[in-house]
Amino acid sequence: MISKPIQSQKTEPPKKVRIIGGIWRSRLLPVLDIRGLRPTTDRIRETLFNWLGQDLRDLDCIDLFSGTGALGFEASSRGASRVVLLEKDKKAYVNLIQNLALLQSSPVSGQVDILHKDGLEYLTQQADRSSNLIFIDPPFQELQLLDRAVIEAGRVCDDSRGGGIYVEFSANRPREEVESLLPDWHCGKYLEAGQVKACLFRAGRG
Repeated sequence: MISKPIQSQKTEPPKKVRIIGGIWRSRLLPVLDIRGLRPTTDRIRETLFNWLGQDLRDLDCIDLFSGTGALGFEASSRGASRVVLLEKDKKAYVNLIQNLALLQSSPVSGQVDILHKDGLEYLTQQADRSSNLIFIDPPFQELQLLDRAVIEAGRVCDDSRGGGIYVEFSANRPREEVESLLPDWHCGKYLEAGQVKACLFRAGRG
């Protein structure tokens, strides 16, 4: 399925992003002024989680380059059994810890782990087929980082219970380049929004 491009005017980065659904619906997360930090927009996340479904129970998720935590917290809000958020920037990591403490005034049922660690390094240490949903959204200029993470995700991800591998990348990059990194998967869902392209890869399913 190919989504129609989402019309998006070039604007300043948002000061806050909103959790779209689940227990933490409508809660706001601050966006820090950190170089390379580019949170997935509310509109793109709404589309992504429409693809994934509203109920993510029994899914083990990894948010590799968490930043604001918008993707990982959204998954946890929708009932994921475990979400690991990884962030190597100390300031962003501290902000994630503070945000989780505030969000847990309405506790979720699943486990949420926030690690001050390099996302790619963490992924390479995981067992084959040990996670169900992996979010990959590094700074756009880090092409090699994205490529290595996508390849590793193809080994680690098991989407037999749902989920998949979500990859967000620059609109300047051909979609086929990213698809070639996962020859045993296919981009079942796809969107373009302003300067962003995104694929949700699945193994053998649409």
